[in-house]
Amino acid sequence: MAFMVKTMVGGQLKNLTGSLGGGEDKGDGDKSAAEAQGMSREEYEEYQKQLVEEKMERDAQFMQRKAERATLRSHFRDKYRLPKNETDESQIQMAGGDVELPRELAKMIEEDTEEEEEKASVLGHLASLPGLDIGSLKDKAQTTLGDLKQSAEKCYIM
Repeated sequence: MAFMVKTMVGGQLKNLTGSLGGGEDKGDGDKSAAEAQGMSREEYEEYQKQLVEEKMERDAQFMQRKAERATLRSHFRDKYRLPKNETDESQIQMAGGDVELPRELAKMIEEDTEEEEEKASVLGHLASLPGLDIGSLKDKAQTTLGDLKQSAEKCYIM
């Protein structure tokens, strides 16, 4: 009976003390993790290196995107004369300092500035008035200018 108790409790006790104990050989943990993945130790180490490199690439891309967004925000802050943000400036500096906007964002900003310049001009304000036809107004101005030239030619004083 003692033999039965010893075998049943003894095996479980070894497992318990083995996992809680100092762990005599640290290499066995790596080996078991590699074996659990179905790889040899060298393949497992190479796999771990690949994971680290991929994570570094993702972090670099993420940092670049954050810097691009910060550049866009700082551009709009300059445009609308808003106070600057220190975190945006630090993100731009962490990414290398000279960050260019992606083409799509640059194109959007360019379109916005063209629209604002158009609205700021006199013709832009006239075009926004309801019931005003710019084409007919332009034709009238040209005919009036032509009439003035003809009357100036007929004038004896000039």
